[in-house]
Amino acid sequence: MVESVLCYGSEIWALREEDKRRILAVEMDYLRRSARVSRLQRVRNEEIRNRTSAQETVIQRIEKRGLRWFGHLMRMEDTRWPKRVFKWSPTGRNKRGRPRRSWNDGIRHAMRDRNIEEDLVYDRDDWRLRLGP
Repeated sequence: MVESVLCYGSEIWALREEDKRRILAVEMDYLRRSARVSRLQRVRNEEIRNRTSAQETVIQRIEKRGLRWFGHLMRMEDTRWPKRVFKWSPTGRNKRGRPRRSWNDGIRHAMRDRNIEEDLVYDRDDWRLRLGP
């Protein structure tokens, strides 16, 4: 239940590195508590993951949920509102400075990390197979 609360709505999060670090810290705190290991015992995070059989990090699961939503979104008809909002490009001037990282940037980064081509998104079975369980 803790993960479902932590990851609620995560399909559309545009995570910064700082956000990822904090989420991973919350996950490790939870895993340490469930393994009943204190930080004072100086047990490495990898060992805690092995003891609790935590294969994937919560960040990997969040990225997978985002990729699953991206696949669903790309296969939608162009007339549906989620697809229209996704393709919408606002008019006007941008703020000064570096643009904030967008959800689309995060999805492209996750696809690049997993060596997934964007064309694969239109084949639902292949897409789900590449994302894993």
